[in-house]
Amino acid sequence: MPEGRAGDAQAAPLSPETFARLKACSTATLTTQLFKRGLHNLFIQGACRQTRGGGTMVGPATTLRYIPAREDLDTLNVFEDRSHPQRRVVEDIPPGHVLVMDARGDTRAASAGHILLTRMHVRGAAGVVTDGSLRDLPEISEMDWPVYAAGGAAPTNLIHHHAVDIDTPIACGGVPVFPGDIVVGDAEGVVILPRHLAEDVAHDAVAQESFEAFVLEEVRAGRSIFGLYPPDEDTKRRYEALSGVRPKTHG
Repeated sequence: MPEGRAGDAQAAPLSPETFARLKACSTATLTTQLFKRGLHNLFIQGACRQTRGGGTMVGPATTLRYIPAREDLDTLNVFEDRSHPQRRVVEDIPPGHVLVMDARGDTRAASAGHILLTRMHVRGAAGVVTDGSLRDLPEISEMDWPVYAAGGAAPTNLIHHHAVDIDTPIACGGVPVFPGDIVVGDAEGVVILPRHLAEDVAHDAVAQESFEAFVLEEVRAGRSIFGLYPPDEDTKRRYEALSGVRPKTHG
């Protein structure tokens, strides 16, 4: 498998330049860039931002997969086992990584809570994403750290979730997530970037946002979107004269 493609959790770290570009770009822009590359289903559905602090989330994915719980296996004493996947990932997630949890979209019980999230925050993780619920949501909402979930639920995960493995391909909010994929989250939601596309997407996303800032000023000045967005030749010439860069077509 080519380096940096799906499943390569050990892909080279993002360059500081690419990291900064992704921090500066919206998930709306990134989904457009993915669409232009033929990728239509990488925006996680149902996982909404639960915290105001922490800024834009960027980091490689560490994954945790849940299957439905079974009463004879999922009892409170399982947490005494240090190899329990949910507990182990909290202690092992590398700094700068984002924990992405596959809870099958089941929001009836929490997939984690405030204590576990605080531990990951202290250890330097970049954020948490789940397509399930979190418990202690009022406390979590005060964290200065990116957290995304489908909502809140007080019951322990053991009622409906059985943690089975770490760093395997998962589904989260209908999106395939492979270990090492780049996770970007802003106020609008979370998008997954295949690792081997991250640098290219980040470069073109910055260019798109620069052109769209120009478009927005033109619209505010009263110009029609026809011939502006997408740009006709006159608009391209005016933007190029202003920026020194000829815009690509964006929509």
